Amino acid sequence: MREIPVSQLTETIERLCVEANEHLPGDVQCALRDCRACEDGELAKSVLDDIIENFEIADAQEVPICQDTGMACVFLEIGQDVHLTGGDLTDAVNEGVRRGYANGYLRKSVVKDPVRRQNTGDNTPAMLYTEIVPGETVRITVGPKGFGSENMSMIRMFKPSAGLQGIKDFILEVVETAGPNPCPPMVVGVGIGGTFDKCALLAKKALMRPLDVRNPDPFYADLEMELLEKINTLGIGPQGFGGRTTAIGLNIETMPTHIAGMPCAVNISCHVTRHKTEVL
Repeated sequence: MREIPVSQLTETIERLCVEANEHLPGDVQCALRDCRACEDGELAKSVLDDIIENFEIADAQEVPICQDTGMACVFLEIGQDVHLTGGDLTDAVNEGVRRGYANGYLRKSVVKDPVRRQNTGDNTPAMLYTEIVPGETVRITVGPKGFGSENMSMIRMFKPSAGLQGIKDFILEVVETAGPNPCPPMVVGVGIGGTFDKCALLAKKALMRPLDVRNPDPFYADLEMELLEKINTLGIGPQGFGGRTTAIGLNIETMPTHIAGMPCAVNISCHVTRHKTEVL
């Protein structure tokens, strides 16, 4: 049994909140540059040039990539042989977010009540997702999620009779409906299976997977590439001005489901698809 003080999680999450907001993952940077090389429209090229310049400045000057520094989504994969000591886990996570957003001068975007809309003032609480896994480490992923793209996400509870074509049509429908609103080129996370809630979580987790890592199941790996190609024929283009690059990536995560259902969720992310991971 390995003991890890929760204060170590707090310190790590504080740092990851800042780093994720200032430094776009390498795979996302590469995808944007690759798409820039493939564009043939002058306006699309110009927009992608601005996007690339923006994340390069953020990288070099250590400032946020976007003014919407997101709601902190924190994923913890906790080894079953770990004993977390020294305090409450949820409190420790929220303290890390609180410090990160204060010390990193990041915008506080969380309201205490969804209807009455009073800002909490420190970007807490975090959206915390925990999973017990084998081993004696804790894997921490912080993914700040902006809501210009989150608002464009959808879930649909299909019957199995809808088939694969129903899933494909729905994903394309969600992206086409989103249009320019999620600041394309976007990243599309897809969850298929589970229950209503698990399906949405799968779609969120799909956004945390690097864009250059395909689904390990060849069937879904091929589907990822097929759907990405179809999305990029929609012509929405960078920032909605038209072009070949509507999305830079599409990841699919799946899990078993009930014989009577086939849930599908689509979680849209903007080109600033931020996430940072560290293992303790």
